[in-house]
Amino acid sequence: MPAPKELDPSTSLAALYGAKLRKLRTRAGWTQRELGDKVPIAHSRIAQFELGNETPPEDVSAKLDELLGADGDLTDLWGHVKRTPIPDWARMFVAYEARATAMYKYMAHSVPGLLQTEPYARAVLSVGQVYGNGTAEEVEEKLAARMARQAVLGHSPPAWLWVVLDEAVLHRVVGGPPVMKEQLGHLLDMGALPRVTLQILPYERGAHPGMGGSVTLLTLPGSGQVVYLEGINSGTLVEAPGEAEQYAIAYDLLQANALPPDKSADFLRKVMEDRYSCPPSDLT
Repeated sequence: MPAPKELDPSTSLAALYGAKLRKLRTRAGWTQRELGDKVPIAHSRIAQFELGNETPPEDVSAKLDELLGADGDLTDLWGHVKRTPIPDWARMFVAYEARATAMYKYMAHSVPGLLQTEPYARAVLSVGQVYGNGTAEEVEEKLAARMARQAVLGHSPPAWLWVVLDEAVLHRVVGGPPVMKEQLGHLLDMGALPRVTLQILPYERGAHPGMGGSVTLLTLPGSGQVVYLEGINSGTLVEAPGEAEQYAIAYDLLQANALPPDKSADFLRKVMEDRYSCPPSDLT
């Protein structure tokens, strides 16, 4: 039997919960399968809880606390985990992002989080309240987490970041014209950095392989590429090499169809001048 994967409880509250759960389970002398049978849930979910990849539902956490004699410790910790600003479905992606040596992003609807200004990010996250995804306080917590993620661009050396933006991203007014003008200016500044490449995919290029939505490809040290697909309130990681390769080919085609970096910078400046230098009432 392979040795259990080493846990690092310092990486997140979910990881701390998982480490605590494993410690209690081991002390009880139960395997993951035995504990799962007692809940009852699949033992594979116990494994995911312990790895910090998934947070159990509240009733399952309460049952685990009871079975393992945690005296409320797991229940208390569960409350802190659920208040963290990064949801379960994004947590593994964020962990991969922090390790990546290169990141390739196609964005169909918005500026990628790593390149968002604070006002732009706040406006994007505030839209989530329409779907019941948080109070104003929770939006600010998510905003702080998103800004903190941008620290990966300050690593030494930083990861390579290649972004292809659909032209629609430039025209969709998020937060108002002043916010958009600042955001586009920030994109120009970031695109001038040595390890950041920014391309614009204009409408005139017509149909393209990224029409299904935004996609991120991460190159990880020693383990190839993983792909992340994000929905309105969910996310999917594609880790199978064959499937990831298909997205990599599609991304190559997107890069080929997009404007080169220097032309993309000119395109950005023109949109700033034509669209965001006019009074707000003139925007359509």
